[in-house]
Amino acid sequence: MQSTGFAHWLIVVVEIGAAIALIVLALGVLVIASMWFIDRSQKANSVLRNFPVVGHFRYWFLHLGEFFRQYLYSSDREEMPFNRAERTWVYRAAKNVENTAAFGSSRDLRAEGVPFFVNAPFPDLGQEHVEPVPVTIGPYAREPYSHSAFFNISAMSFGALSAPAVRALSRGAAKAGIWMDTGEGGLAPYHLEGGCDIVFEIGTAKYGVRTPDGELDDAKLLAICAHKQVKMVSIKLGQGAKPGMGGLLPGAKVTPEIAEIRGIPVGKDSQSPNRHLDIGNIYQLLDKITHIRELTGKPVGFKAVFGGVEWIADLCDEVKKRGIQSAPDFIIVDGSEGGTGAAPQTLMEGVGLPLHEALPAVLDVLISKGLRERIKVICSGKCITAYDVAWALSLGADFVNSARGFMLALGCIQSLQCNRNSCPTGITTQNPKLQRGLVVADKSERVYHYADNVMHEVGIIAHSCGVSEPRQLNRSHCRVVGNDGLSVPLEKLYPYPKVDRLPENA
Repeated sequence: MQSTGFAHWLIVVVEIGAAIALIVLALGVLVIASMWFIDRSQKANSVLRNFPVVGHFRYWFLHLGEFFRQYLYSSDREEMPFNRAERTWVYRAAKNVENTAAFGSSRDLRAEGVPFFVNAPFPDLGQEHVEPVPVTIGPYAREPYSHSAFFNISAMSFGALSAPAVRALSRGAAKAGIWMDTGEGGLAPYHLEGGCDIVFEIGTAKYGVRTPDGELDDAKLLAICAHKQVKMVSIKLGQGAKPGMGGLLPGAKVTPEIAEIRGIPVGKDSQSPNRHLDIGNIYQLLDKITHIRELTGKPVGFKAVFGGVEWIADLCDEVKKRGIQSAPDFIIVDGSEGGTGAAPQTLMEGVGLPLHEALPAVLDVLISKGLRERIKVICSGKCITAYDVAWALSLGADFVNSARGFMLALGCIQSLQCNRNSCPTGITTQNPKLQRGLVVADKSERVYHYADNVMHEVGIIAHSCGVSEPRQLNRSHCRVVGNDGLSVPLEKLYPYPKVDRLPENA
């Protein structure tokens, strides 16, 4: 009898336990299903929208990393190409949330190459600060371009980027008053959608403006430049991540729409030549610039990564012979640290001058040849924070472009999937299921806030240095740490050269 009572009690306990387990399981399923529906429906986070429920593990691991980083994870300043501190700064700027830090900086201010700025003892009062003055590009073009914003969106092609990413960039750029460079992939409707200013890039394959045999089609170029939003034309000679090599668009990304815009076959890999077939020297380059400027009426310049600047000196000498109107209206200096969706590691890591060498070298040649005011200088190459941009302006750049900074603003998590058509945030993929995660209305606001906050904080640096607006920064305002741990002013590291006088008839 006693054993029978115990067995009955045990059966009751098991039944109750099983019932509780079923209830817990049912509640768990309900919670997961609800979480899946909420994640899938929300519009603020691309990862959760594309990967409901499981995407939360990323945030749990990030949270745990704050406590276990010294044992299991890299520190704030160790990751490449952009470390955690840099990415966090961009994310917070893009979300327009407080971007202050507690208990001092984790940046090593004694490390070689670190720039910092020289504050004035008596800076201007707030009411004395002014908005950036517009800079005019292409005074000899029929339609010169005057632009105030010194921080703009660098070249990124539709095809490498998804349609939602391009649309968000276009809308955000229009709201921020900055330009957007199309990259070499041609002009897509999504570039025009937001109403922002456009820099149209002609790559070596001449996508969007090519004849069937890859030559420049003047009629197609005229049609593109007929859009009022297209303000300038940039001839791409090369880019930082792969100097001397053309771009590759994988066939998986060549949809019928992209093929039509670029003028290439659907579904097949598209390899650009390593240089323009019709530009093999400085004479042909100047001829092409003049031709395009006269054809379109727009300012025309070129983009290059530099292995040396001797050829820029030769180009300036040729300009003096032809007349100052023949000069390129701008030069985009791309450092070897520039990024791309896919490039051979050898080229990415071992060829071309980094921006901190190339930018002052190009500027000094233009100064010494007396063409600095005629030829505007734009730079690009890992300039994603306010002090990166302020450093470039101090050296003498007129404008600073950023590509990966705006990708981070769109929600990029540096997953390094750009070349695999599997970007988890929908930025660099043509997979509609993954593109769904990028909500244009939300991400365009982040693009706007990122650009606005960068320019605002560069303004704070400028005002701290005692100047009224950022383009008044010069090489006396910035110092760079040397190999002995002591800083040197930029004007001592890169002394301003003597200026050659232009001929009277130039």
